[in-house]
Amino acid sequence: MKEMISKASTRFLSLDVFRGLTICLMIVVNTPGTGANLYPYLVHANWFGFTLADLVFPSFLFAMGNAMSFSMKKLKSASPSFVWKKILKRTCIIFLIGYLMYWFPFFQHTNGIWELKPISETRIMGVLQRIALCYFFASIILYYLSQRVALILSGVILLAYWLVLYLFGDSDGVLDMATNAITKLDLNILGDGHIYKKDSIPFDPEGILSTLPSIVNVLAGYIAGVFVQQKGKTYEGISKLLIVGFLLVSLALWWDLVFPISKKLWTSSFTLYTIGLDLSIMAILIYGIEFKNIKLGVKFFDVFGKNPLFIYLFSELFYVVLCQINTSSSMNLFQWISENIFQKIFPGSFGALITAIVFMLLCWILGWWLDRKRIYIKI
Repeated sequence: MKEMISKASTRFLSLDVFRGLTICLMIVVNTPGTGANLYPYLVHANWFGFTLADLVFPSFLFAMGNAMSFSMKKLKSASPSFVWKKILKRTCIIFLIGYLMYWFPFFQHTNGIWELKPISETRIMGVLQRIALCYFFASIILYYLSQRVALILSGVILLAYWLVLYLFGDSDGVLDMATNAITKLDLNILGDGHIYKKDSIPFDPEGILSTLPSIVNVLAGYIAGVFVQQKGKTYEGISKLLIVGFLLVSLALWWDLVFPISKKLWTSSFTLYTIGLDLSIMAILIYGIEFKNIKLGVKFFDVFGKNPLFIYLFSELFYVVLCQINTSSSMNLFQWISENIFQKIFPGSFGALITAIVFMLLCWILGWWLDRKRIYIKI
């Protein structure tokens, strides 16, 4: 598995930094320390609303679309059989790795006996699985359709998703966790044993139906990536990114009045809101890195951007391993480190944040070593 990193002459450093920034924040959000309440902006909104943590995953999908704006150039000139083989292969690999990640470490210790973890209790959908499905559908759309048609299709998807949720959710709780169309579809197709269970009730924030609007984040990232390649290094280009970003955020906030912003439901207003923010962030990064030649932090985030999926996968598995190791104080190793080291030095929410930052830095060291050895891993 080798990650293709384009030459500096054909790729904007700001886009690599953007992708690396999303991975960095994703790790921090996913591995907070224990023993204290977390800062609210590092916790996903409970149901409706928006926090910094909610921006991370859609931003990664947006960044994936940016990367596809480079790779699709070769695919568009290739034969359909080659394209389908490549897309299906990558989709299956990412989806399977995501599934195995939730099954990991494959064995459990019960009543003094080691036994295989039951597949009947393994979550099927998840972050990598959604990435795989979004990559598949976005690739097919972009291979066969023009950007203009893809843009129109994005609007149709968001409007159709809005309609589906209101038509097929229970009338007394169309958007409630237990009675929305997403939950009903997941329970009917996947079953109770195969969906996320760490919320107040079984509900999968990366469910089947809610994957539909997340495809739009990838398509938007692709269109933005093409635009940046054509006009990114001009003040006109930056201005247009900021203007469109502002308009999308404004439209999302208006839509929020009737179709609330929700990361867990991945509502259409949430999709527009995150795309608008990502366009604005991208414009700021291009201005700072490409125009003002700012170097501070660029190399740091670029390391994450060189091996994004691999570093994310490592962070998840490393975290699971630490949580599987028990200590004499009835805590797992991750909890023990957080509460007996970082909470002692930095009590409270700041200590929980420092734990996550240190964990992220350990993952960065792996990325730095891979980059130094010029090893770029593609999943």
